Amino acid sequence: MSGFKEPNFADRQKAAAEARQKVLEKFRARPAADDPAVKAREAERAAAAANRAKAREARDAERAERKQREAEAAVAEAARIAREKEQEAARLEALEAEQKAKRDARYAARKDRGKKKK
Repeated sequence: MSGFKEPNFADRQKAAAEARQKVLEKFRARPAADDPAVKAREAERAAAAANRAKAREARDAERAERKQREAEAAVAEAARIAREKEQEAARLEALEAEQKAKRDARYAARKDRGKKKK
């Protein structure tokens, strides 16, 4: 069995020329721009791009709607929290008033007991 043969300069040059020729033939074999198959592919690409644009617009619209709903929910939640704080403040105020009334009643009763003794 013979060993590996190192390609010489002429062999490498011939292989490079053949490769260039193949690329050139492949380029020449391409259909022209006015070919029906090429036009059909371009139309398909344009339709796909239009579909992607419509889908993007729909996603953007849905995203904007979702943001608006979230903002409305946040406003409603803030209003609910404010209402609860007001109710809690009113409840505490009523409780303080009740405690003050009880304290005043005890003070008045103590004062009345003191007057009866004398």
